[in-house]
Amino acid sequence: MAKEISCAQLEELMDGGSPCAVLDVRERGEFNDCQIAGATSLPRGEIEFRVLALVPDLKVPVVVYDEGGARAALAAATLAELGYEEVAVLGGGIDAWRSEGRPVATGVNVPSKRFGERLYRARHVPHVTPEELKRWQDEGRSVAVLDVRTPEEYARFCVPGGSNVPGGDLVLWAHALKQRREAMIVVNCAGRTRGIVGTATLRALGVESARVLQNGTMGWVLAGLELERSPRRNVPVPPVESVSEGSRLARRMAADAGLSRLGCEDIDALLSRRTDGPFYLVDVRSRREYESGHIAGSIHAPGGQAVQCADDFIAVRHARIVFLSNEAARATVAAYWYGEMGFRDVSVLDGGLRSWAESGRPLFAGAESGESPLVTRAVDAAAWIDARELLSTGASRGVTILDVGTSAEFGAAHLPGALWIARGRIETEIPRLFPDRGKPIVVTSPDGRAAALAARALEGMGYERVRALERGLRGWVAAGGSTEAGLARCLVEPNDVVLSPSITGDLESMKRYLEWEVTL
Repeated sequence: MAKEISCAQLEELMDGGSPCAVLDVRERGEFNDCQIAGATSLPRGEIEFRVLALVPDLKVPVVVYDEGGARAALAAATLAELGYEEVAVLGGGIDAWRSEGRPVATGVNVPSKRFGERLYRARHVPHVTPEELKRWQDEGRSVAVLDVRTPEEYARFCVPGGSNVPGGDLVLWAHALKQRREAMIVVNCAGRTRGIVGTATLRALGVESARVLQNGTMGWVLAGLELERSPRRNVPVPPVESVSEGSRLARRMAADAGLSRLGCEDIDALLSRRTDGPFYLVDVRSRREYESGHIAGSIHAPGGQAVQCADDFIAVRHARIVFLSNEAARATVAAYWYGEMGFRDVSVLDGGLRSWAESGRPLFAGAESGESPLVTRAVDAAAWIDARELLSTGASRGVTILDVGTSAEFGAAHLPGALWIARGRIETEIPRLFPDRGKPIVVTSPDGRAAALAARALEGMGYERVRALERGLRGWVAAGGSTEAGLARCLVEPNDVVLSPSITGDLESMKRYLEWEVTL
C-alpha cells in the first residue's frame, strides 16, 4: 500500500527545488472544474498508456490524488507495479486541499495559458479584430492569414483564406514573410494562446507586420462571421532560403537568451544515465518527421503544442528538458519560450538531429510509444471473443457489453446495447452496479487494448465470465456489425473529455472560455 502524505507535506514538496510529479488521476472534466495548482492531469484509465512518457524517471517522487476516494490508491498500486519507487497518495485528496484553503485552479493547460496572457501584455503584442480583418479582406487589401493550429484542427475549419503554418514552424517562415509585400500578417489559433505566442515569435524574429487575430476562430464566430469549412489547402512548404535563414535567426535568439546547447555525447550521457536526474528529450517536429526517424526515448510534442499545453508533456517539476529538431531552429524557439515560462533547465541539441545522424548514431522509425508493459501483459492474458462469434445468433443474449473507450468515441459509435463507463471507474462502480460475479461480460474499446486492461481488472475483482472483444469496435465494424450513436447509456457521468468551445460551437461557452483565459 502506498504511503499517505498530508496537504502540508505536498505543498512543501511542490515548493521545494527537488524533482517531483503531482498527478490528478480523476477524469479530465473533474480536473477542468478544479485542480491543485501546478498538478498534471493523468486520468487513472490513461496511466498504462501515458505515464512512462509523462514521468520517464522511475526514481522521481510521485504524488497522486483524487477527490479523497479510492481511485488514487488504485493508481498508486499501478505505478508501483510499473516500478515507480516513491509513490504517495494525498490524504483526503483535493477536497482536503481545498478545505485547507490551499491554491487551486480551473481549466486545462493553465500554466501555458497564463503565460500567453502575461506575454500578450509584457510584449505589447498587437492585435487585429475580426471585424477589421474582414473589412481588409473585403476591400482587397494586402493581408496574409496564418493559422498556427495543428493540421488536424485546421482541416475542420479556418478563417477564410487562411493557410496552415503550425506554430512550431514559424521560424522557418520568418525570412520569407519579411520579404513578402503584405501590409499585415495575421496569426490565429482557436482562441488566444498559440496566436499570441506565434505573433510574438514572428516579431522577435523581425516580422514587424505580424498581428494576432483577437480571440482567434472563436472571436471570428462571435463577431457573426462565417468560417471556411474543411479547407483543402495543404500545409505549405517553406522556401529553402527561408529555412536556412531560420537557423541563423534561431542561433541569434539562443545567444540573446543564453540558451545552452548540448552535444551528441551529452545526450549519450543522459540516455545511459551517466548524468543524474530526470530529463526529457522533446522532439518538436511534425508527426510525419518524427515517425520517419527519431532518437529512442524522445517524446513527440510539435513546437506549438509543446508551448500551448506544456503540462500535458512535462509532469516532473525541475527536470532537465532538451529540445530536438532537424537543425535546431524549431527546437531553439520552443526552448526559448520554455525559458520564458520559467522552466529552469532548458537546452537544445546543437546541430539538431542532422548532427546526431551524421555522427553515426541511430534514429528509430515509427510512432511514439509511452505504452507500459502492463498493456502487453493484459493483451496477452485476455480471454478474447471474435466479433463474428459475438455477431452469431444468440451469442450476445444475456451478455452485458461494457465500452471503456472515451465518451466521445462511444457517443460517435458503439455496439448496439453497449453501456459506457470510464475505465478508471471500473473498480469503484461495477461491483455496485453488477453484483453478480457470474454474469457474462464482454468489454470493448476502439482497438481492444483498453478493453484488455478493463477485463484484467474485472477478473481481479472476481468476475468469472469476462471476455474482451478482439480488435474492439474496429473489429466489430470490419465483421459487418452495426453501430449506435449517442450517450444515452452511460453508467457514470461522461466527464472524461473536455472539448474546446471552438469544436462544440456553443457561443456562450466560447464567451465564458475567452473571459476565463483573459483573466489568467
